[in-house]
Amino acid sequence: MLLFAHHPLFTDKFSSTKLNLIPSFLYTNTNFPVLRTIKDLEDYEPRYDPTVVKIPPRDTEHAQNNHGEHYRVPSIQEIADQQAPSPNRYHSSSFYTSQYQTLRLTPTKVIEGLLAQISSRQEHSTAFLQIIPEKVIAAAEASTTRYRNGDPLSPLDGVPVVIKDEADVDGYEKSLASSLELTRKEGGTSWCIQKWQDAGAIIVGKSNMHELGLDTTSNNPTHGTPLNPHNPHYYTGGSSGGSAYVVAAGLMPLAHGADGGGSIRIPASYCGLYGLKPSHGRISISPTLRLACSNGVHGPIASNMTDLALAYRIMATPDPTNPISSVSTHPTPSPSSQTTRPKILGICRPWFSSASPPVLSACSALISHYTTNLGYTTMDISLPHLHAGQLAHALTILSEVSSPPVLSVPSIPSTLSPANKLLLSVGTQIPATDLLLAQQLRNMLMQHLAHLFRQHPGLLIVTPTSPNAGWRRYEQDMRCGVSDANMSVQSMR
Repeated sequence: MLLFAHHPLFTDKFSSTKLNLIPSFLYTNTNFPVLRTIKDLEDYEPRYDPTVVKIPPRDTEHAQNNHGEHYRVPSIQEIADQQAPSPNRYHSSSFYTSQYQTLRLTPTKVIEGLLAQISSRQEHSTAFLQIIPEKVIAAAEASTTRYRNGDPLSPLDGVPVVIKDEADVDGYEKSLASSLELTRKEGGTSWCIQKWQDAGAIIVGKSNMHELGLDTTSNNPTHGTPLNPHNPHYYTGGSSGGSAYVVAAGLMPLAHGADGGGSIRIPASYCGLYGLKPSHGRISISPTLRLACSNGVHGPIASNMTDLALAYRIMATPDPTNPISSVSTHPTPSPSSQTTRPKILGICRPWFSSASPPVLSACSALISHYTTNLGYTTMDISLPHLHAGQLAHALTILSEVSSPPVLSVPSIPSTLSPANKLLLSVGTQIPATDLLLAQQLRNMLMQHLAHLFRQHPGLLIVTPTSPNAGWRRYEQDMRCGVSDANMSVQSMR
């Protein structure tokens, strides 16, 4: 798949005068039409929604717990007991709450320090699109009062977090890090974000991202590009780059992200963090509309696994107003299944081995640890039409984003970056027949995976998050953006 391979995009003058001449050529050049050559698809109907809902346990009490009717958020002490001592520079949520409980620190003092640090350093402020200090300070003062009264709401009470500009937060604007105005006229906060707020988390602001979430670098000529805190010559990854920067820079232990093609997992990988793309439909964002309705999900990015699990369990509280979330079980672990299910790691060798040598070495070492020390065995698996599956995935996302609510006007907005005008122009060329073929391939792959999981209970399919350890940036890309679809597709493998 190739649009313009690692070159700064041509000027807006070129884009505005020539763009209409090339979308059809570019669509063919992406290799999307290769889906028409897969004969196996004739045996599969299109599947437009990948949601799979877990059947609740037969045990009534367990089922109620899973649905959240009697679900209890772990206590601050329980989270602290789970938190392994950290050898790195990151503070966990339990660090904050333990300090708050003894009043050695207060949420107000932490927020005052954070706001001062963010405003005084450009590399920090670039990771944010909007901060409303009075709202942040008010939330911190309310949390401080709860700790002084000995009545914190949860292990997230007083913990600073940032929200990707793909979710709605009442009182904040939303633009998907573009020049478009996409704030909900009715106001309101996305369900999963509201659950964090109900637990006492302090929203410090909205984080920067790749414009419209349409690539994996977080390069953003409009609002600035957050750079990788570990090496500023590299991107954070995207599209949740601002959120990943905030956690990787040690500013906050948790951040919200959204993922349709790697937008949580890739920046987490590039920045040395933990990221979770939940099952489709598991987390409600109502009343917010999903950016890519059959691909996109929202989830957490964290500096450690305990915080990742805590944040996920709270934001995944079933939403009674959402038809999918309302029938989902609450994500509480089942100790019995953990002890009885076989420990099997499935490896698709051709896919796994395509990673770069440093990534392959690190992943192989991890598998060796699991097999040597944790009792896992490995088995080779095969997955059909993987490259075509990548194309079907990209075609579907591009088709969904090239329609309302992003493109609710007849033409592509001229204020978008040249890279996104180019991508969206391709998206508008996708014929319905190819979109249907992509959904047939989705069905085929889902049925194949379901067969593997039925045949091998306990199977975990392991693969590098991304085959490359990072994406190097170049100064000329900062002004006009970058369109390197070969690298984009590679990073999403």
